Amino acid sequence: MESSEDSFLEERFFSLLFNSSWGVGPGARGCVTLPHSRSKTVGYLSGVMEHHKEIVEYINERGVSAIFLLRRNVLRRMVSMLANSYDRYAKLINGTHKSHVHSPEEANTLSSYKPSVNSASLITDLKQMELIAVKALEYFRSTRHITLYYEDLLKNRTILQDVQNFLRLPQMDLTSRQVKIHKGPLSEQIKNWEDIKDTLRGTAYESYLSADY
Repeated sequence: MESSEDSFLEERFFSLLFNSSWGVGPGARGCVTLPHSRSKTVGYLSGVMEHHKEIVEYINERGVSAIFLLRRNVLRRMVSMLANSYDRYAKLINGTHKSHVHSPEEANTLSSYKPSVNSASLITDLKQMELIAVKALEYFRSTRHITLYYEDLLKNRTILQDVQNFLRLPQMDLTSRQVKIHKGPLSEQIKNWEDIKDTLRGTAYESYLSADY
């Protein structure tokens, strides 16, 4: 068993690790559990973190298991990030900023905002987002980790069994109270949809336009 001081220090470390000043915004913030054992679990380490060397050293020393949750369709991730950034200031739900919700009513409130995407820099931005994901996996390659894709989780629930095996947990039925905010075609979520469609048509990212989940 670990001491309460150890637990406090670990909680302080992870609060810093997921703080926006470390390059992780609310939309990318992770979920952390700190069980009373030497095996620590970090969920949803998504994105590149400025202090990756210190983090890798820490999690390797402490026996952390890392889960990288990524998106194949980075255009949808961009929409989520823009909407989340807007709500940080607009606070659409009773004056409170929320990145995740637990009711259809709250989801509808947040999804009512349709961001405009910068079409002039879109191709460059998408490439940069992909590069960041590649760098993140490279930075943490020496850690004990598993890489998951959001789209795969939605299509194949058996992946959650793989996650439980990876975490050395007993198999159980997992459920979530979270309600999906942005769903349906992107044409209903992006304000300047026609510009975005014209920009991506005929490029390597054209498939992102039609992906629906």
